[in-house]
Amino acid sequence: MVTYYTEKSKMSDLICDEPSLLQMMCRFGIPLGVGESTVGDICARHQVHAPTFLAVANFIKYGTEAADHFASEVSIPQFIVYLKQAHSYFLDFQLPAIRRKLIEAILSDNEGAGVSEVANLIVKFYDEYMGEVRRHTDNENSSVFAYVEELLAGRRSSDFEIEHFARSHSAIDTKLQELKNIIIKYYTPGDAAELLNIVLYDIFICERDLHKHCQLEDLLFVPAVRALEEKLDLDPSVPDLTTPEGEDILSSREKDVLAELVCGLSNKEIADKLFISVNTVQTHRKNIVRKLDIHSVSGLTIYAIVNGIVQLEQLNRLNIK
Repeated sequence: MVTYYTEKSKMSDLICDEPSLLQMMCRFGIPLGVGESTVGDICARHQVHAPTFLAVANFIKYGTEAADHFASEVSIPQFIVYLKQAHSYFLDFQLPAIRRKLIEAILSDNEGAGVSEVANLIVKFYDEYMGEVRRHTDNENSSVFAYVEELLAGRRSSDFEIEHFARSHSAIDTKLQELKNIIIKYYTPGDAAELLNIVLYDIFICERDLHKHCQLEDLLFVPAVRALEEKLDLDPSVPDLTTPEGEDILSSREKDVLAELVCGLSNKEIADKLFISVNTVQTHRKNIVRKLDIHSVSGLTIYAIVNGIVQLEQLNRLNIK
């Protein structure tokens, strides 16, 4: 029987058990220096939705079985932030770093025109692949995520659904597999053999990371969005969660409390940050729920995003540059 990571698990134990979670932590905006703190404590400290973090962590460790178990618990806004940061990591760091090493390994290892031409073709092949990845992620960032954000606002598009994305969602690691096989089978290195082996290992790691990323989208993100679509379809009278212009349902202080609440702060942390008592925070929370008739944190999160009380990027303070 699988023993999944929980909010009570020590974050340091997760890292030692599955080192690839280090990349995931960066994408959630969680730094090292976790001490003996639990996953729940670390997520609260960095305003990360713990169930979403655990869904991704358990999927990376245990695969599709974990996806079935955790798909219903993810926060879609938090997941979008995570996916965007993953896209940035691939395009701005991992793939360019591999390209620099690849050029160093093969273009500096030429002894004849034939070898030089092969080296140039390999680099060209890699550049074409990077272009494919960029087009793939740009489409998700500009089209798919925009559609989902409309769903979160209670607006259902009539000409698109997440199933369109799922059917056309091709694995972006396929061409990287081809490049890896070309180098292994048909390229004979000279003096830079050791350097080429290192870059080839990096390609293996990147291929695995990209494959896992696509699986995350297919098995966690898509089902969560599909459930949101079904909810709107079953109840087409679900109102737009935006507040009519000129109507302030919540007081200024209630909005302050709501903003900190949906970012993951505890009652005590909110009280300390706003210089009020814990009892006052609890009173504000009760009033917020009563006024909005929204009882779940995920529902409150949607309301806060749609009405501009928080921005999507604030949910985990990533400070993406």
